[in-house]
Amino acid sequence: MKTYTKKSLIKALIKIREKGWIPTGRANNDGGVGNTLEDLLGIEENNLPIPNASEWELKAQKRDTTSLITLFHMEPSPRAYKFVPSILLPQFGWNHQKAGTKYPVDEKSFRQTINAINYSNRGFIVKVDRKQRKIFVDFDYHKIATVDHPEWINTVKNKILDPKPYWGFDDLYHKAGTKLHNCFFVWAESKKIKGIVHFHYKEIFMLKKFDLDKFINAIESGNIYIDFDARTGHNHGTKFRLKKGTFINLYAEVQQY
Repeated sequence: MKTYTKKSLIKALIKIREKGWIPTGRANNDGGVGNTLEDLLGIEENNLPIPNASEWELKAQKRDTTSLITLFHMEPSPRAYKFVPSILLPQFGWNHQKAGTKYPVDEKSFRQTINAINYSNRGFIVKVDRKQRKIFVDFDYHKIATVDHPEWINTVKNKILDPKPYWGFDDLYHKAGTKLHNCFFVWAESKKIKGIVHFHYKEIFMLKKFDLDKFINAIESGNIYIDFDARTGHNHGTKFRLKKGTFINLYAEVQQY
């Protein structure tokens, strides 16, 4: 595997940009755009080999994507509750669409992507408590879209989410600060040429000093989402995800090449 200095990595990324449209055997998604870039650089997935600089990450995203970019995984507190499998799934989950076919008949699902601006159609929302220095998930059955979930609403009517799953500012600062301290970020365009997906890696950014205050502001403004993805048989993990085009706004220093 190749190793890079920050300077040589920028040079390599500029050379890739100068190649124009590059065919890929990968899927046409944000994972594919990142994997293709790693292939072109000759590095392993999620491993940016800059000696003595383990705090650097490499991320790529399609310019025309509608998907969110995953920042990190982090389960809510109190950890002892094992919140997702022990409370959210059994008390607030709903029948999995493949229950009785691929999964057992009693298989439940809890899949929600929520932010701090709007209640989801199942009545969940993110809230920021600056006084107690934490963000938490709240539930209000009055906010459920009854037309979409007429049967499920009867199972949660009058329920209160208590205790509420939360993430302390300090825990978030530690997780985000270590995972996303500095980052090389590349925006790419994509199109099919003769049926084959091609990427053009156009915009290159070196992002320094992840700003933890900007991170909390992004949660409050609805640009950061919390994504639950669990079923009875498996919890795929709770993710913090970011709206397209706002990633570079989380850093104190932004340099474009």
